[in-house]
Amino acid sequence: MSAVEDNLVTPETTILETLKIIDTHGVPFGLVQEGGILRGTVTDGDIRRGILAGVPLTDPVTKVMNTSPITAAENTSDSEAARLMRRATIGHLPLVDDAGCIVDLKVLKDLDPKPDGGNAVVLMAGGQGKRLHPLTEDVPKPMLEIGGRPILETIIERFVAQGFSEIYLSVNYKAKVIESHFGNGRAFGAEISYLREDHALGTGGALSLLPKRPDAPLIVMNGDVLTKVNFNHLIKFHQNHGAPATMGVSEYRFTVPFGVVETEAETLKSIAEKPEHTFFVNAGIYVIDPDVLGLIESDSALDMPDLFQTLLDQGRAPTVFPLREYWMDVGQSHDLDQANREYGAVFTKAKD
Repeated sequence: MSAVEDNLVTPETTILETLKIIDTHGVPFGLVQEGGILRGTVTDGDIRRGILAGVPLTDPVTKVMNTSPITAAENTSDSEAARLMRRATIGHLPLVDDAGCIVDLKVLKDLDPKPDGGNAVVLMAGGQGKRLHPLTEDVPKPMLEIGGRPILETIIERFVAQGFSEIYLSVNYKAKVIESHFGNGRAFGAEISYLREDHALGTGGALSLLPKRPDAPLIVMNGDVLTKVNFNHLIKFHQNHGAPATMGVSEYRFTVPFGVVETEAETLKSIAEKPEHTFFVNAGIYVIDPDVLGLIESDSALDMPDLFQTLLDQGRAPTVFPLREYWMDVGQSHDLDQANREYGAVFTKAKD
């Protein structure tokens, strides 16, 4: 019953408070109850879809909850609960009594444990980092230190902490610096292999160097991105949407530092003083289905946005995964300075 008690919220609970609850207790699934009766459920994916739709985190959880969740009777056995969850491709199953009151919460991971992190990971670490010269004259950008150690080491540590151990590093510029530091990866709890680019292949073209096509979706990430995203949530989101590829996106706010004037011919229509605009930007984190790799020509330069555009042109729309966790693209010197200032507070514990 503890999983139920730990994850109960009311219809008035804000989305932000619900996030804190489902992130804290190890069961990423909220139960919205009123008078003991189940009114809805909320998952990490529900909240991210709400973010994409522009729902503020200060709104009540009812704005994003699933009002018709799959449930089962209170006397449902563990084996039957597991069968129901596998058939419906869900990870959590509330048990309710005849009155609709919550009795228990079954978690597929507990009934049919399968390790997370079975997907291979490709980290793009071959770029020259020209915008960070002269810092990158002797070392590649992913090996610049933040918090006293290379960016790439922090990235790999976070993947390993979440159960991912099969890691490929795409290398080109100053490749020996990276290879001598990480070796085969065993000292870092991983099995690291290298995709060696003879010439720059871009963030997509390097995938043509994979020794074999994976059986499961592949995570691809830029080697200069610091984030606390839950990569298992990313994989689950991708699988639930059935898209050929998923792009991680981060919200970016931009304030125009002037009063913006709207006109009609010579007539003044309105003035908006320093308006703020919000966009979603490419976060450099992707999930790719194995068959998509067939679109990448061998030994040809290709960037990931171009691969996603090809899918769009084919009518195979990718999905987007909005990041609600810390994210920093270390592309310029001021980004490096900011990441160093924030590192202690954000990455003190890699398993957080």
